[in-house]
Amino acid sequence: MTTGLKRILLAEDNPNDAELALCALEEQHLAQEVMVVRDGAEALDYLFRRGLFSDRPAGLPVVAFLDLKMPRVDGLSLLRQMKADPELRAIPVVMLTSSREESDLVQSYQAGVNAYVVKPVDFQEFVDTVKHLGQFWTRINEPPPARRDLRVQG
Repeated sequence: MTTGLKRILLAEDNPNDAELALCALEEQHLAQEVMVVRDGAEALDYLFRRGLFSDRPAGLPVVAFLDLKMPRVDGLSLLRQMKADPELRAIPVVMLTSSREESDLVQSYQAGVNAYVVKPVDFQEFVDTVKHLGQFWTRINEPPPARRDLRVQG
């Protein structure tokens, strides 16, 4: 079982959705840190420890929840950049979006998303969905070991 600091990255430009998700995750005590960023550019700065996040503690989130439609860098572009980076590609990514567009779904999976979840419109359903996602990715799922080289030794 993996121990240590559990971080969740939440990239969400809608302040109401971000606040609801944050409350749901904190209520369940699923992570010691939930970092909320407003767009994909801030998420990349956080992940690469640059700009405003240059002095954040080392370590990566156990999961990233990304909104698809965000300003500056959208969720799909962010996902592609994460999966192209050897250190970031092992982070599980959940697209948490309002989009039901088949093309968004297909492109997300082609880019390597681990799950695609459409945000429920109902307040309580949204909160419950985030709680379930958080529980799975922080308590049930076994993340890869925390090391730079995740290639299988053979």
